[in-house]
Amino acid sequence: MALATPVAAPLVMTGRRIWLIFTALSAGLFLASLDQMITGAAMPTIVGQLGGVPHMAWTTTAYLLATTIVMPVYGKFGDLFGRRHLFLFAITIFTLASLGAAVSTGFWEFIVFRALQGVGGGGLLILAQATMADVVPAKDLGKYGAPMGAIYGLTAVGGPILGGVFADHIGWRWCFWINLPIGLVALAIATRYLTLPSKRPTVRPDYSGAALMTMGTTLLILVSDWGGKRYGWSSPVIAAMMIAFVAVVVIFVRVESRAAEPMLPLRLFRNRTFTTTTLLGFIMGLIMFASVAFVPTFLQMATGVSASTSGLLSIPMTIGMFLTVSTSLGVVTRTGSYRLYPPLGVAVIAAGMIWMTRLDAHTPAWVVSAMLFVVGLGLGLVMQLLVMLVQNAVPSTDVGTATSANNYFREMGGALGVAIFGSIFTHRLTGNLTDAFTSHPREVAATRLNPAALPPAVVSHLPGPLRDAIVGSYADALVPVFAYLLPGLAIAFVVALLIPHIPLAEVSGLVARKEAVHEAEAIIVEEKEPSGFLGTQPA
Repeated sequence: MALATPVAAPLVMTGRRIWLIFTALSAGLFLASLDQMITGAAMPTIVGQLGGVPHMAWTTTAYLLATTIVMPVYGKFGDLFGRRHLFLFAITIFTLASLGAAVSTGFWEFIVFRALQGVGGGGLLILAQATMADVVPAKDLGKYGAPMGAIYGLTAVGGPILGGVFADHIGWRWCFWINLPIGLVALAIATRYLTLPSKRPTVRPDYSGAALMTMGTTLLILVSDWGGKRYGWSSPVIAAMMIAFVAVVVIFVRVESRAAEPMLPLRLFRNRTFTTTTLLGFIMGLIMFASVAFVPTFLQMATGVSASTSGLLSIPMTIGMFLTVSTSLGVVTRTGSYRLYPPLGVAVIAAGMIWMTRLDAHTPAWVVSAMLFVVGLGLGLVMQLLVMLVQNAVPSTDVGTATSANNYFREMGGALGVAIFGSIFTHRLTGNLTDAFTSHPREVAATRLNPAALPPAVVSHLPGPLRDAIVGSYADALVPVFAYLLPGLAIAFVVALLIPHIPLAEVSGLVARKEAVHEAEAIIVEEKEPSGFLGTQPA
């Protein structure tokens, strides 16, 4: 089905053009990834100075909500209108929002700009992934996995360090000021080298579907964020939001089944590769976010390190992901075989989770980092490959939609994972701490400790028995979370085995849609028709 007609003549896809496009996409990804890593380390300082400590969760919720909402929109509209102008818009809005965050004087003003950053960040991620499938055949995508992984690795290591330096010495606003020169450079590179065709839709965009997805996403993320924290799970507010969510989903399915070109085509779910990879991505998102969300808190309590330092201790997980992403994609590119890696990755993650169930109050920080390294090895075998497989399995006209759907369900899995297992962790922690304080009344009285306020720096200086009891409370609350994830991993393993083998595409999305031609084809046509348009295309 033709969704849109190209505005210009087909591009000639030379190796040089592909690498220039990749450079433009990498600049945008570097911008969004660095911002996430820098602000994560500095967020406690930012919130404290802006007077938003009681509402600190909104710094994450606002960005996550905006990013998740816009993912399907960018994916679908990229398929309909082309991705160049959307990518430039995403860089622009992200950079301007960074400026707004840097000059914010109030907490809620800052939250608005964080949400706008999410609008840009979601576009940078989805459009970069979809554009790579447009310009590079699936069989060659592995060649770009290592450079892309290097970007995430560099920002994962350098971001927290920069964020800590800015927050502690220069001023937290520099966490956002730094985005301005980087954003302008990224915008200049993308404007110059992101040469992609624009299109005119032949059907009306599904605005009703987009609005319903926005409503449903907002309800689900707010339920996951508020449930068990601001409101009890059985409270009328949460119950009403759940009922509203179910109603929105029912209406959404009905609207999508009748739309000329739906925001999330239901026909995609008849594609076995799309269904299995999306379900696996959902489970992986749930497990990944749930498993790592509370480890930094435990490390702070167990070692007394700062929040930024505890974040650095999770860098081995990023390194593990980088190693297996680059290695597995390289092998897939050479051999064309990929079915081994998703179940192998799930098995490695399960081994890491089983190891993490042995955490206790005396586990050294380097051992925790080693555990996260193993989990990272497994995630690297699964996460990036799933995106490539779903892009390879759908029609070229649905690449953006399928890419955004895969990422969307992974994000939703992560939100639900943190909510469900966060409630389990919090419930167990509250009971454990109560037991710890009641069993050490003299130490509590002597230190005048406030059970409601337990900064890691204070805990590290408490008398040994009380300190061990508190750290043990965190460990005893955290360890069952890893055990509860194992049944989910068993399901994920079965789903991974069901992913079918489809030969990797020999042509890119643009070529398949006849919006571009390979360089060799252009030369042949030029020889036959010297005056044709193909011979005039820039390299």
